[in-house]
Amino acid sequence: MQVTDELIDNLADLACLEFSGSEKEGLRKDLERMITFIDKLNELNTTGIEPQLHMSNEINTLRDDILQGSVSRDEALQNAPLTDGVYFKVPKVIKNPASQP
Repeated sequence: MQVTDELIDNLADLACLEFSGSEKEGLRKDLERMITFIDKLNELNTTGIEPQLHMSNEINTLRDDILQGSVSRDEALQNAPLTDGVYFKVPKVIKNPASQP
């Protein structure tokens, strides 16, 4: 696979990133090294080998739900920048589309 400026620009656009010329050159070298590594892995004979989905053989290792201490409401709100004494107050970030003209 050829790593071109167009490929780097496309990847940058997908990731919402911008790169200078020198950064693009560094990325080109890194991508070429990664592709070479993957090509080397593709040379291995994996016939009959099941894909590994997890890094261990453990399945659903869950811990017991143990009641532990927590902080009181007053302690939780103590360092809050804005509160009404009961809840954290935060700026509104979701707009109601029905109320917009």
